[in-house]
Amino acid sequence: MKSVEEQIELIERGCVDLISREDLEKKLKQSIETNTPLTIKAGFDPTAPDLHLGHTVLLQKLRHFQQLGHEINFLIGDFTGLIGDPTGKSDTRPPLTREDVLRNAETYKEQVFKILDPEKTKVVFNSTWLGELSSYEMIRLASHLTVARMLERDDFKKRFESNRPISIHEFLYPLIQGYDSVALEADVELGGTDQLFNLLMGRDLQRSRNQEPQVVLTLPLLEGLDGVNKMSKSLGNYIGISESPDDIFGKVLSISDDLMFRYYELLSDLSMDEIAVLKQDMEQGKIHPKAVKVQLAKELVARFHDLEAADAAEKNFEQVFKKHELPDDIAEKTLSVDDDSIWLPRLLLEAELVKSTSDGRRMVKQNAVSVNGDKVTDPQAEIEANGEVLLKVGKRRFCRVFFE
Repeated sequence: MKSVEEQIELIERGCVDLISREDLEKKLKQSIETNTPLTIKAGFDPTAPDLHLGHTVLLQKLRHFQQLGHEINFLIGDFTGLIGDPTGKSDTRPPLTREDVLRNAETYKEQVFKILDPEKTKVVFNSTWLGELSSYEMIRLASHLTVARMLERDDFKKRFESNRPISIHEFLYPLIQGYDSVALEADVELGGTDQLFNLLMGRDLQRSRNQEPQVVLTLPLLEGLDGVNKMSKSLGNYIGISESPDDIFGKVLSISDDLMFRYYELLSDLSMDEIAVLKQDMEQGKIHPKAVKVQLAKELVARFHDLEAADAAEKNFEQVFKKHELPDDIAEKTLSVDDDSIWLPRLLLEAELVKSTSDGRRMVKQNAVSVNGDKVTDPQAEIEANGEVLLKVGKRRFCRVFFE
């Protein structure tokens, strides 16, 4: 194991809150002396099927702990996901079905190992212990928290003052998340800065059960492509880790120069010293900002796909945006259409360029669709179903359609 000082240097990278550094030093020292890894916990509620770069800030920190030899518990909140985390919400979350949660959980298991070492990761589900709690134990758990303390939370306070409803089950969420730490006997729990209240609840509950309280480590919420709002699928400012190499590469190239180095700090495997050299070289004009972005884009594409895909994505980007040529790997689709023409949003859906005809209509209205190189702005447009057509949606999505 590395020394306490060396470990803390890596652990603190990108960190916002560390509660407390003294506790962490004590735990790391004991870990080294007994040659026993620390138990590290981070929970993810499977409320949506796909992870984006914002989620990987936590995963990258878990990877740091793996590199330091500690035991990682990737906790899938299949129980808490049925409640819905109220953090930062102005209204009660709509409930998910058990089927939704389990389906999303399976996709999480597939995606996290693009970053974490599967041989060194324990995937755990909190229904394992929470599903066994009796009504008596749940009431006893609820006795640890007062309504007054819950209303100290900014999100609940705002809802209470504006007469928006707060359901009783939402009060239970931080308690249940805290109980996860008791069940796992966690030494360290990671979360976003918006999770601080919930993470501290774990420390309180561990003390009440005569356990050593966990160290709480919070990480910043990654800004999305707009550089302002938190990365979010609902805002459309995200980079999904399951997206195509071309999409990941192109989206990274679109971020601002200032945001680029925040992404480097929170997502890259480069050391902080190496990042500092890159930044200095760019500021001194020794390297162009685009070249620095390309390096980051290729690193991320290689992580989620492979090096060959990263090289191909760079080549395609240069062809499409610099040389205004078509990419080499345009998808092809053969369609059989009964009529002489096909409604454009339907064609985009059949070509797998959009997720629905509504999405297709929206893209056409946004002037983001081209047919055979010509922009089409009429969402009611009919395309002749004869021969072949080249479709383009946005800047990076192409498909060549052949009609039978």
